[in-house]
Amino acid sequence: MTILHTVNKSPFEDSSLESCLRCSKAGSTILLIEDGIYGATEGTIISDKVKAAMADRTVCALQPDVEARGMKDKIIEGIKLVDYAGFVDLATENDTVESWL
Repeated sequence: MTILHTVNKSPFEDSSLESCLRCSKAGSTILLIEDGIYGATEGTIISDKVKAAMADRTVCALQPDVEARGMKDKIIEGIKLVDYAGFVDLATENDTVESWL
């Protein structure tokens, strides 16, 4: 069973992303949305954990949220940026969606 995990909270204000990284399984997809996109930025205290997760999980960030926060040039290499249609595709391609609130 494949799972799309969505995280919408900043990792600097909430532990949702760390919990997601710890509990998600290989083959899962993690989509960072809203302030969750800060977890996709290079050079932070969470970036090494995100990079480690990328070894066996797909990590994406919602491009409109990245651009709205001016973070496009700071995204970790290898994180896939998706638009709203891509978000819908991810939701339909996976068996279930788990929102980390």
